[in-house]
Amino acid sequence: MDEYPVINVRLAMNRVDFNLTGNEGIQTRLYTPGEEISNQLDFLRGHGTYVDEDNTLRAAVGGVLEKVNKLISVRPLKARYQGEIGDVIVGRITEVQQKRWKVDTNSKLDSVLLLSSVNLPGGELRRRSAEDEQTMRRYLQEGDLVCAEVQSIFADSSLSLHTRVLKYGKLSQGIMLKVPPMLIQRKKTHFHYLENSTSLILGNNGYVWIGANAQNADRSEGGFTEDLSHIPQENREVCTRLRNCILILAQCNMLLSDTSVTYAYEESMKYTVSELLESEAMVDISLLTHQRLAQQ
Repeated sequence: MDEYPVINVRLAMNRVDFNLTGNEGIQTRLYTPGEEISNQLDFLRGHGTYVDEDNTLRAAVGGVLEKVNKLISVRPLKARYQGEIGDVIVGRITEVQQKRWKVDTNSKLDSVLLLSSVNLPGGELRRRSAEDEQTMRRYLQEGDLVCAEVQSIFADSSLSLHTRVLKYGKLSQGIMLKVPPMLIQRKKTHFHYLENSTSLILGNNGYVWIGANAQNADRSEGGFTEDLSHIPQENREVCTRLRNCILILAQCNMLLSDTSVTYAYEESMKYTVSELLESEAMVDISLLTHQRLAQQ
């Protein structure tokens, strides 16, 4: 049997329109640099577009078309994450500073998590004291993974985060993946609980977290406690299978959501976890997943 290289799947997926429909029935799809978008004059030029000598609107970068009323822009496939207020992000602590933590969120600049923007252990509501500042490393230290929400954006485009909601906080016992931020489909919730008590956090910044037993995590201490209990072999295999399925979807430029990940996971059950790394299995799973998404 001839092997189908993965690159053929990527090219095939690039030719297929995503199942997203914008205003006025215009379907969102991938555009290549220089490709014509529209020759009408009543559209406004947004980021990632330009107007040529014939007054034709063309794409300046390779990416997905976004249309808001008369404003047309192209969001590039590969670009640094640009945060928006309310985004759910997964990040890694890079530095502990005075009254704040620096967090790597896959953006141009490190984000900031202020001491006043986190829950104190026990849920106390009070002003932060010098003692709280001295014990910051007990909460979070370099290398820790956290889930947070974008609270505001500074003038230099860096992000200010907060973890005041109990579902946010320190992450432990799981796998973190990095995918292009453009592939994360924006939804009302980015927290998903899957089979065998496995949880999935699709961060808007392109960092994906697969938690082994996040359903049983104790958030009563402000989200700073670590669950170091034993993880059964079955749960670890589920996490590894989910990891491989997400990487398959990302390599094929397919949007990541709880639906697409679940479909890919179900289609992967006929393969072992190690077989998911083979090109033939990747082609099969990606095409079957795309067909199920197209039938919705």
